[in-house]
Amino acid sequence: MSRVAQRGGASSANRAGDGEDICPVCKTSRYLNPNMRFLVNPECYHKMCESCVDRIFSHGPAQCPVAGCRRTLRKNKFRKQTFEDIQVEREVDIRRRVADVFNRREEDFDTLLDYNNYLNDVEDLTFNLIYKIDLEESEKKLESYRLDNEQSISQNKALASQESQSAEMRKMMEQEQAKLRREAARREEEQLRREREEGRQEVINKLAAGDGDASKIARESHSIVLKKSSARRAALERQQQLTNESNGATKTNFSIKGLKQKVEPEPEKPYDPFGGLSDARDSYVLQDDYDVDWLRSFKQDPRHNVGGYDFKEFYDRALCDAFSGLGVFIEDEMAGKELSSIAPGSVTAAAQAVTEGNTNEAKIIAEDVF
Repeated sequence: MSRVAQRGGASSANRAGDGEDICPVCKTSRYLNPNMRFLVNPECYHKMCESCVDRIFSHGPAQCPVAGCRRTLRKNKFRKQTFEDIQVEREVDIRRRVADVFNRREEDFDTLLDYNNYLNDVEDLTFNLIYKIDLEESEKKLESYRLDNEQSISQNKALASQESQSAEMRKMMEQEQAKLRREAARREEEQLRREREEGRQEVINKLAAGDGDASKIARESHSIVLKKSSARRAALERQQQLTNESNGATKTNFSIKGLKQKVEPEPEKPYDPFGGLSDARDSYVLQDDYDVDWLRSFKQDPRHNVGGYDFKEFYDRALCDAFSGLGVFIEDEMAGKELSSIAPGSVTAAAQAVTEGNTNEAKIIAEDVF
C-alpha cells in the first residue's frame, strides 16, 4: 500500500472515529452518512441522531439512552444544535431562561446603583445555574421570583414586544423612505439630463437660424436651465417636508417614560491607590537649592552631574533622615508595655560598662550640614 493510501485511510479512520460525528446510541458516523442530523434535548443536552430520536421517542416519553443518564425525555423537546460546543449551547439556554424571568428595566429603579446591584444578583444566579453551584437553591430562587413577580414580568414582556415591533416598523419606514429618495434622485437626474439636452438643441436651432449673438444665446439658455432646476428642487423639498409631517401625525404607538422620580447618585471619589496615605513632608519644605560651602565643590564636579542624578534627591533624603525622629515619643509607645521583668539596675550597669569601654575611643562629632 502506498503512503498516500495509508494517509487517506488514517484520515478516514480519524474522521470516522471522531466522537463529534458519531451518534452515541447507534454509533452511526457522519462520514458514512453525510445527511445525518444531530438533535439535543435541553433536559440533559445529550445529542443523538434524528433516526434514534424517531425510533426511541415516537411512542411517548422514554429514558435517555446515553449510559448514566436517567432523565425522562420527550420528542417535542428535541431540537437542532445551534453551537458546536454543547457547553455553550447549555449556557445560552440558561441565560435565555433567566433573562425571560429577570426582565426588569433601568427605569424601574430609583438609582443606577440599585439597577447595577440587581444585574449583579442576576449574574450570580446565572453563574450558579451554569456551573451547578447550589443548583436546587438557585432553581427555587428563580421559581420563587417568577411566581412573586408574574404580573410585572408579563408587562415587561409585552413592552419589549411592543418596542421590538416599533423598531421593526421604524426600520421598514426608513428603508421605504430611502427607496423613495433614491427614486426621486434618479428621476431628478433624468429630468435634468433631458432639460440639458433640450436646452442644447434649442441653442443649436437658434444658432442655425441666426437669431442673435451666440454668447448671448448660450447665457440665456444656461439661466433658463438653472431656474428650472431650482424650481424643481424646491418642489421636491416641500413634498418631502409634507411627507415627514404626515408620517409624524400618523404615529399611534407611543410610550411615556421617566415619570418615576430619580435620585441622583453621589459622585464617586477619585481612586486613591495608597488608601489615604500621602508622601507629603509635614516637617520641612524642600527647596530647589541650598547654599552650603562644602557642597559647592560637589556641584561643580562632573562626576556628580551625570545624567539621571539630581541633587534634590540628596536634599530630600538628608532632610528626611534628619527629621524622621520628630513626632516619635518613646514614652507614649512604651507606656502600654510591661517593664517589670527588667531589673532597674541592669540597664544602668550595662550603660555604665559601655561608657567605660569607650573612653579610649575617638569622639564622634556629628555636625548638622544644613
